[in-house]
Amino acid sequence: MGSPKFLLKMPDGASFLESLAHQYAGFGCTEIVVVLSKEGLQLIKDKPQHLPSQIQIVINTHIEFGRFYSIKKGLKQLSTESVFIHNIDNPYANKNVLEQIYKAKLEGEVIKPILNGKGGHPVLISKRVCELILNENNNDQNFKVFLNNFSTKKVEVKDETVLLNINTYDEYLEFYSREIKR
Repeated sequence: MGSPKFLLKMPDGASFLESLAHQYAGFGCTEIVVVLSKEGLQLIKDKPQHLPSQIQIVINTHIEFGRFYSIKKGLKQLSTESVFIHNIDNPYANKNVLEQIYKAKLEGEVIKPILNGKGGHPVLISKRVCELILNENNNDQNFKVFLNNFSTKKVEVKDETVLLNINTYDEYLEFYSREIKR
């Protein structure tokens, strides 16, 4: 990518991290946790980000464990009943989608947005799922597989951004040029 994903720029000049953090703050989230590596924290110190006041940055010192451990580290900082989990490679947290997912929180332990049968992000996990993640001894698990153990409610949304997943520089260039034209 030439840059960590969280520092990739949106067309308005905000980084993916800044954009997502402000979208969640605008939705009304009072606790927002970002999990970074030590190198990621240093990059933020070198390139300060305009972040909402409710942001907490947590350092994952064991990046070899991957996403599950990062989620576990972040959950340790939260006190909420249910939690949105969002990947940085999807820089959108559309308020309407968040509302649809949140309204369905009592219908399953894992709430996933879907578009045309395909699952997307963010996912909302219940307090029970959070507690089980925190008590899990195996830190090197596939998060998606772990979630398969819980009742899941799929919420059909009409927002293609839930499927966005930017993993390569070419995907980023395609995303950026499409967004500029919007």
